[in-house]
Amino acid sequence: MIWRLGERLEELDQGEWEAEGCPAVFLTDSRNARKVLDLAGIQYENDIQLGQIGFCKLETQQECLVGTLCIPKLLDVLGSRYRIYFFINQDHVVLVDDEDFSMRLIRRIKRKKTHQGETKERFIYNYIAEFMSRDQELLMQYEKTLMGMEEDAMQGKIERFQQELMPIRRKLLNLRSYYDEMMDMGRELEENENGFFAKKQLKYFGTLSDRADRLMSRTSHLLEYAQQVRDVYQSQVDARQNSNMQFLTVLSTIFFPLTLITGWYGMNFQNMPELKNGYPGVIVLSLIVIIVCILIFKRKKIL
Repeated sequence: MIWRLGERLEELDQGEWEAEGCPAVFLTDSRNARKVLDLAGIQYENDIQLGQIGFCKLETQQECLVGTLCIPKLLDVLGSRYRIYFFINQDHVVLVDDEDFSMRLIRRIKRKKTHQGETKERFIYNYIAEFMSRDQELLMQYEKTLMGMEEDAMQGKIERFQQELMPIRRKLLNLRSYYDEMMDMGRELEENENGFFAKKQLKYFGTLSDRADRLMSRTSHLLEYAQQVRDVYQSQVDARQNSNMQFLTVLSTIFFPLTLITGWYGMNFQNMPELKNGYPGVIVLSLIVIIVCILIFKRKKIL
């Protein structure tokens, strides 16, 4: 598909575009990518394999810019990603996408934006800004989740805590790397090494870099907050363990003298006191030991 760059994106067929010869945005899939690149006057020698894209980057070549996008799906950050090639030369932008992701983005741009693509720079800004537009909301959801987990941990509700926290930390780590890549891409676009972009339009790429930088900073803050929440959880676990150890210590302290008494009377020496009628005395002595131990623990506020 072909859209003419202008105040509003206007869809054209190939014949209309060739007749007018206007700057345009091409959207194709990997099977037809070579044909479309030739149509746009872009030479690219390497293979176009969307499945091999692993991160976002921009490569400057002599006649064009070649970029890859590896965009996490907001509903499944740890799952599969949207993988897209994009090519930019003096006049045209070519997007290679085997899914309908880019098509949905362009439709949203046409529906939401008043100024949709007067220039290449404006279109690239709208395109990237559109798929990053919901990330702030996603990070806010993670923050609310972490706040709820912190409150539960402080109240002692720590069942399945680790199983819930670890996926959030992995998602945040993935997003932080992604925003770092996008920030670098925005800076490389702003450098305009090939001179494909008008200098007065470079501000758009600076805006993209700043947005990615803010999102990365927010993600780093959430990772630190997640560690704080984990510390709260660990303190609750330690408090429970200390409580259990304290209880076992109390039991051991009470039963140790009782064990000594029973062991002593179990030896059955001939001249042992109360050898023949000692049961009542042993019982009374044991009760006195238990009561004294309990009073001592009460005074020390252990019980």
